[in-house]
Amino acid sequence: MPSPAKDTLWTRTARLPAETDGTPPQSVDVAVIGGGFTGLTAARELLIAGRSVAVLEAGQIGAGASGMNAGFVVPNFAKADPNAVRAKLGEQGGNALLRLVGDGANAVFRTIAEDGIDCDARQVGWLNPAFGAASAEMLRARAALWRDLGRPVTFLDADETRQQTGMDIYSGALLDAEGGTIHPLDYLRGLVQSVRRRGGTVHEGQSVDKVTRDGSGWRLTTRSGATLIAKKVLQCTNAFTMGIAARMGRSTVPLRVYQIATSPADADTVRRIAPEGRPVGDTRQNLFTYRLDRDNRLISGGMAAIPFGAFDRLGRTVAERLSSELGLPQAVTPEVVWTGVAAMTPDFLPRLYQMDDGWFGGIGCNGRGIAMTAQLGRVLARAAQGEDPDQLPIPLRPLRPLPFHRFTPIVASAALIQARLKDRFAR
Repeated sequence: MPSPAKDTLWTRTARLPAETDGTPPQSVDVAVIGGGFTGLTAARELLIAGRSVAVLEAGQIGAGASGMNAGFVVPNFAKADPNAVRAKLGEQGGNALLRLVGDGANAVFRTIAEDGIDCDARQVGWLNPAFGAASAEMLRARAALWRDLGRPVTFLDADETRQQTGMDIYSGALLDAEGGTIHPLDYLRGLVQSVRRRGGTVHEGQSVDKVTRDGSGWRLTTRSGATLIAKKVLQCTNAFTMGIAARMGRSTVPLRVYQIATSPADADTVRRIAPEGRPVGDTRQNLFTYRLDRDNRLISGGMAAIPFGAFDRLGRTVAERLSSELGLPQAVTPEVVWTGVAAMTPDFLPRLYQMDDGWFGGIGCNGRGIAMTAQLGRVLARAAQGEDPDQLPIPLRPLRPLPFHRFTPIVASAALIQARLKDRFAR
C-alpha cells in the first residue's frame, strides 16, 4: 500500500477527493509510469486520441514533486532566455521549443477550464523582479525577445515594481501576463478524475521494477506482483532513482526545496505586496519567492546549504526572510512546512529520452514544474502515438546518467553558498 500523505498546505486545504483504481488491467495501448503532472497529462492526451491507458504510480498520488511544489504556473525557463535556447538547439529547433514552453501556462489553464477542475486557478500573471541594474537590463532584453515571439511579456520600471510588490530593492521586473497560480494537489486530483472519466485507470502503490520485451510490446512487472502488457511505455518518474526510474533520475541534479505557508496576511499587507494577486520570484541567485493562497496565506520556499536539521531550520529561516523582505507589520511563523525534490538538467532545458523502441521518458522541468510538465506530457503522448521523435519540439537526447550522481547534493550545497555571496554584491 502507498505510504500516508505528507502534511502540506495542499493536503490540509484540498477540496477534491483522492480517487484511484484497484488492480491494473491485463493490457493497454500505453502504460504510463508515474502519476504526477507529466504522466497524467500524457494519459489524458492519449485517451482523447482514442488510446487505452493505465497510469502506474509507485506511491500515493501527490507524494512526489507534483504535490509538493508551491503552485506557480510560469511559462518560460528558469535560467535560459530565447537566444540561449536558439544557440543550443538552432533557429528551427529553438523556436519550436520556445513556442511549446511559451504556451505552457495557457495549456494548464485550458485543461482546467475544459475539465472544470476546482483548483483555485488564477491566471493573473507572474512577476520576475530584477535585483540589481544588470539584472534589470537582462530582463528588459528577455521581455523583448518573448514579445518578438508574440507573447504578452512586458518590462516594468522600478516604480511600477514597487507598486506591485511593496519592495524598493528592485530595479524593475519582467511581467508575464499568462502566468498565475493553482492549488497543485487539487489540479493533480482533477487530472486523475479526467483520466478516469475518459476511460483510463490510475493505480497507486504500483512501483514498476521491471520492463521487459513481450512480443512487439512490453511487459511491466510491479513490486506488488501485478503485470501489465502494453504496446508503448511512457516513463514520467521525474527525480526518483528507485527501480525502473534509476537511469533517468540520475541524468539530473536533484534539488531539495523547502516550502512554508504562514497564517493569513491582513488585508493591508495583501494590498501592498500583491495588489493584483500575482506570484513573485526574483532574479537573485538565492531567489526570493512568494505568493498568496485562497485564504491569503503567504507561501514561500528556500534551499538548505547544510542539510542536517534543515526541515525545522528552513521553516524558521524562510519565515524570517518573508518578514524582513516584505516589511511585514509583525513577524510570521510557519503554519506548515513541507519539502520536495526538483530535477535540474545541466543546461536547464527539458529532455526527451528513448529507452527502447516504443518506450519514451521525459524529465527536466527545472523549477517550472506545472507549466513545463503540461507540455512535456503532451510531447510524450505524441511520441507514444508514433510521431517522428526528431520532429518533436523537445529534442531527443541520449540518456546518460550524470557521473558521480550521488555527490550532486554536495555540489548543489556549494553552489548555494556561492550564490548567496554573489547576491551580496549584485545590487
